[in-house]
Amino acid sequence: MRLAVISDTHLPRGARRLPDDCVARLRAATLILHAGDLVSAAFLDELEGLGPPVAAVHGNVDEAAVRRRLPETRIVDAGGVRVGMVHDAGPGAGRLERLRRAFPECAAVVFGHSHIPLHETGQDGFQILNPGSPTDRRRQPRHTMAEGEVRDGAVTFTILPLA
Repeated sequence: MRLAVISDTHLPRGARRLPDDCVARLRAATLILHAGDLVSAAFLDELEGLGPPVAAVHGNVDEAAVRRRLPETRIVDAGGVRVGMVHDAGPGAGRLERLRRAFPECAAVVFGHSHIPLHETGQDGFQILNPGSPTDRRRQPRHTMAEGEVRDGAVTFTILPLA
């Protein structure tokens, strides 16, 4: 199973759009995970129209229509691997342990909010992932997203720079 993971798209906004490489990876995925700050229900509809199922949580700047459609947190079964999702995972200090406690039944947690790509693995194999943003890199050198591969009961994530 192939996961395409994005967050903090903040669409629509002016001429901004998802990079072509990102769209191709989203379309090729088995499941799309979006960790919040989509902003508009129109963009959520567009994302759902790409083909693969979408599992998402709402973020802090999402309009009311998005908040009505998406939960604040969720747990997704991705090919037998449980992945938690939340938009704002709080401060960096203690984040891995805090998310492990908040999602004890999960192998990984996907989050967003900071626009800073991050992938950490704890001693027990528990992972946290922030894919960064494909559209709003802020102080980061590149726009990013992530992919995950679920195989043999485990998930492996890779953060990908986008053109």
